[in-house]
Amino acid sequence: MPTPTKGARLGGGPAHERLILANLATALFEHGKITTTQAKAKRLQPLAERLITFGKRGDLSARRRVLTVVRDKSVVHELFTEIAPRYANRNGGYTRITKLGPRKGDNAPMAQIELVEPLSEQTVAEAEAAAKRAVKERDAREAAAKAAAVAAAEASESAQDAAVNDGDEAEEPTEAPIASEAEGDEEQGDAAEQADAKAEADGK
Repeated sequence: MPTPTKGARLGGGPAHERLILANLATALFEHGKITTTQAKAKRLQPLAERLITFGKRGDLSARRRVLTVVRDKSVVHELFTEIAPRYANRNGGYTRITKLGPRKGDNAPMAQIELVEPLSEQTVAEAEAAAKRAVKERDAREAAAKAAAVAAAEASESAQDAAVNDGDEAEEPTEAPIASEAEGDEEQGDAAEQADAKAEADGK
């Protein structure tokens, strides 16, 4: 059993609903845009895009599937030869719904459903070029960030080495005075011993 669609059903029954949507799809492919209620436009959009997908296939089976919905052969011919080839570079999103003001009389919300402009080859090429440029710029930024990080690490290492060297140089002079003081004490001790020895010699 097929899954029922959401929302209120159009017309008096399922067959009436299918006829309404078929007539709306025929008018859309014939004129390019139509004005109807929002409920009908929302129900028509997936059907119309599915028929355009069949038109992009272009084989006999797809043509027969479309003819079960759109009975006008001239409209089907236009769909397969003119409308569908325009969307060769677009994967879905062939129609656009624009909400309008309420309708006079019953105040029903109105909308306009139309076929969107096709994507030209130039537009596709520009989009691809822009994507490639974005990738290159991103790679360049990443490379610059890595180079900056490496430079910062090297600078910090050199700063640490310089600090260590400065510390060694600062420690070396402090040892010299200590050694000189020790030598001075030894010299004073030797002088005192010599004086004592001389005094003893004089006493003898």
